[in-house]
Amino acid sequence: MATVKELRELSKGELQARASELKQTLFELKNKASTGVLDSTAELMKTRREVARCLTVARAKDLEAKASKAKE
Repeated sequence: MATVKELRELSKGELQARASELKQTLFELKNKASTGVLDSTAELMKTRREVARCLTVARAKDLEAKASKAKE
């Protein structure tokens, strides 16, 4: 699990790739949960929050870039 500080150091492309990987992991966890194989249901929430962190930081970078372009 990465902290927000670590995520801010990544590029936008890396954040999108990480979010995609986490979404795939979330899909797999949901499948395990539905079949009763999942050991810890807390992993679902942790993964969802991690996806949200990645997308939030990526969006903040987008807004920051647009703001800097508007100033020019």
